[in-house]
Amino acid sequence: MRLSARASALGASLERCRDDGCIGLDLSCPCGRSGPRINCVFIQSSDAVIPPRIIPIHRTGVAAATPDAGRDALKGRGTAVAIPHRFEPSTREAFDDGWDTLDEAALARGEAPPPATTVTHEQARSLLTRNSSPDIPFTLSLNPYRGCEHGCIYCYARPTHAYLDLSPGLDFETRLVAKINAASVLQRELARPGHQASCIAIGSITDAYQPIERELRITRAVLQVLGDCAHPYALITKSAGVLRDLDLIAPAAHAGRAWVSVSITTLDAQLARTLEPRAPAPHRRLETVRRLAAAGVPVGVNVAPIIPFINDGDIEAIVQAAADAGARSIHHTVLRLPWEVAPLFRQWLQVHAPERAARVMARVQDLHGIVAEQRVAQHGRPARDYDARFDQCMHGTGPWAELIRQRVAKARARAGLNQPGLTALDASAFRPPVVPSALDARQGTLF
Repeated sequence: MRLSARASALGASLERCRDDGCIGLDLSCPCGRSGPRINCVFIQSSDAVIPPRIIPIHRTGVAAATPDAGRDALKGRGTAVAIPHRFEPSTREAFDDGWDTLDEAALARGEAPPPATTVTHEQARSLLTRNSSPDIPFTLSLNPYRGCEHGCIYCYARPTHAYLDLSPGLDFETRLVAKINAASVLQRELARPGHQASCIAIGSITDAYQPIERELRITRAVLQVLGDCAHPYALITKSAGVLRDLDLIAPAAHAGRAWVSVSITTLDAQLARTLEPRAPAPHRRLETVRRLAAAGVPVGVNVAPIIPFINDGDIEAIVQAAADAGARSIHHTVLRLPWEVAPLFRQWLQVHAPERAARVMARVQDLHGIVAEQRVAQHGRPARDYDARFDQCMHGTGPWAELIRQRVAKARARAGLNQPGLTALDASAFRPPVVPSALDARQGTLF
């Protein structure tokens, strides 16, 4: 197997994808297929530079992504642009033919409604995902949805929407996919003879309690399956919706089989509205921590992502507020900008913090590699927005990353949160679910 000339020119290397955040370049696959690929070898390289094409995929009611696009953000959305994804072979640009077919101008003037959220039901064939990353304290994860209506502009999971031939930009937060049969698929996978019970992380690349969960209740059905067979799990969420399922979570937690992690990015409600437009306000997340702790559920707070010159001033306040609310542990990650997230975040900076944009990106690049000027001088390549290597991507490297680590550690010590993070959950009581075979389901009765 060899790289194409174009791949070699970009400095890419061949290796299997091991991280949800590293999901291939817009290059030809050696097997000859194009588009999203599941079982192929992906071409990936943290040194390869993908031009941030800001030519829009045309969507009804979506602002045009011209060089000045995104200056006016859509209310309640993280981005106003349906940025093309890396697998897309061609791009289309909206053109006003004089017959009122172009609605971007009306949208910018506030005369057109913003794009609505749509949900597609998917019959999933599998649900559990395995990973071997040393940065993550679990090997199994599941995600009831694809995309997330919270619309966090910094979300590292945005590039996964490219697998669906959808934009990691506006499509990620407006064109959602619900794995409507998740509970039955999970039951079947847990019943397999080779399944080894260990903690399943729920919501690693989506929020399992995003707004559409109120009606679809897929996450609740998943928790019922896990509870019935005494399987350990950890929930990762920003939403107060997790409190709805306390009747399922609390008994599992009391038996040492459940853990909840609540992400808090900032205590500034106004900043939160622009960073995470449809996620609950910071005070509601702290109240969620308080109520979970009062119910006896082990709960940790994830201070993430830490963005230089944007929310890094909140680190100590978040840690203390989390401790006061009853959190048992604190985790942190720095901003990660894989693939299409980088141009989207740069555009967000130009809209919401233009005077700090250059400083923010320079510090982000320092966190994910050597100083920008040194990189250009030594390698002749621009600084990276993201370093996807194991042991590097979550917390960064260099003096600024070390400073953040020290601040978090000292704040944790002052607050008395010295417990380890996600401790080993009890899997000894696991009993495989009984799943009727397809033959039994078709078998009739004699009487």
